[in-house]
Amino acid sequence: MNLKQHFALLATYNKWMNEKIYDTASSLSESALIENRGAFFNSILGTLNHIVVGDTIWLKRFATHPASSNALQEIFQLPTPSGLDQLLFEDIGSLHAHRKWLDEHIISWISELSESDLDYILSYRNTKGVPACKRLSFLILHFFNHQAHHRGQVSTLLSQAGLNVGVTDLLALIPEEPT
Repeated sequence: MNLKQHFALLATYNKWMNEKIYDTASSLSESALIENRGAFFNSILGTLNHIVVGDTIWLKRFATHPASSNALQEIFQLPTPSGLDQLLFEDIGSLHAHRKWLDEHIISWISELSESDLDYILSYRNTKGVPACKRLSFLILHFFNHQAHHRGQVSTLLSQAGLNVGVTDLLALIPEEPT
């Protein structure tokens, strides 16, 4: 399995997990979603917004890659979030709709990348303006890891609210192989 296939699996896992998280979170009241639960981004809604903020920032950076400009053009046109804790959406329904839209773009983008595209050195500035030049494959790995990290936090917050997201392991999507 090559890197592109790994990233395709992670993009599928990302979409699958987001659906599970959002379906579970949608059963909570608005007050329960915005309740400060002591997490990095305070609430369930705040943490879900942070994941979208992070994805938007990274996807806009990835859109500067020559092979990504078409696939990510719509995302590149989005306003750049003003902060990592910005609430882009104040209700779960609108946030969920945008999340679905992002996930479809992520899957499409990954499918259009070639193995050689992953060796590209991407130059960008972080949110504090510090310049960086890093290999695209490592940045994509970080991108998916960031999502999983914060979804894990949301899963814990949902559990503390008495809800069970169910199976969350990537293993559930890894196909069986013949012996």
